[in-house]
Amino acid sequence: MKRALSLFALLFIVAACNNEEKHPDSNLHITGEIKGLKKGKLYIQQLRDTTLTTLDSIIVNGDATFDSYLNIDGPEMLYLFLDRGQTKSIDNSLPFFAEPGEMTINSTNENFFAKAKITGSENHKMYEDYLKMKSRFTNKNLELLEQSMEAEKEGNTAIKDSIDKQMENLLKKRYLFTVNYAINKGDYELAPYLVLSEVNDVNIVYLDTVQKSMSPKVAKSYYGELLTEYIAERRKAVEAAKSE
Repeated sequence: MKRALSLFALLFIVAACNNEEKHPDSNLHITGEIKGLKKGKLYIQQLRDTTLTTLDSIIVNGDATFDSYLNIDGPEMLYLFLDRGQTKSIDNSLPFFAEPGEMTINSTNENFFAKAKITGSENHKMYEDYLKMKSRFTNKNLELLEQSMEAEKEGNTAIKDSIDKQMENLLKKRYLFTVNYAINKGDYELAPYLVLSEVNDVNIVYLDTVQKSMSPKVAKSYYGELLTEYIAERRKAVEAAKSE
């Protein structure tokens, strides 16, 4: 039994070494399974300057498992797109915060987005934690919106104004939560990404605070440099407005 286990372990190591030799330029290996998917295509995409670029495409024909070898400059948000061959399919895009190393993405054909389980990335784990808290703000906002519409229908202006004020305060709380979350995660590339994607119109004072909280490594990352450039553009716009 011990010999069999040792042989299995040896074969596993050899297989891993062979894969590394076949993909010497890759620094990210993604494996996974889309249960229930019999036939279709998977695309791993990268967003650059508002344009999605395909980094890898995988044909699924009978075997729902997949793997992909990529080379990325550093941690960043990528997208796993599922083409089921159905033009009306909307549950087909899965964002994931990729990191160099080994990652696993498992999901199902019927609930591609909702049932996704992603491991191997600390940035993505924290991103999921953020989304859970954000969903609370979103759900509360929808609840207040429904109440506001009902008050408007009944012609009750006082109640509607009160509810609208609550919605405004809730938005401020979500913005502050996002900024504080980013500040506390200054050692991770997720920090500048959240600010740029979730609250880029926040007061520039908060943007400065997030920027100062970033570690040197994060400041030099793709999103770190984007945030620095964005803050500079915001400053120029403020100065231009003052001179008019």
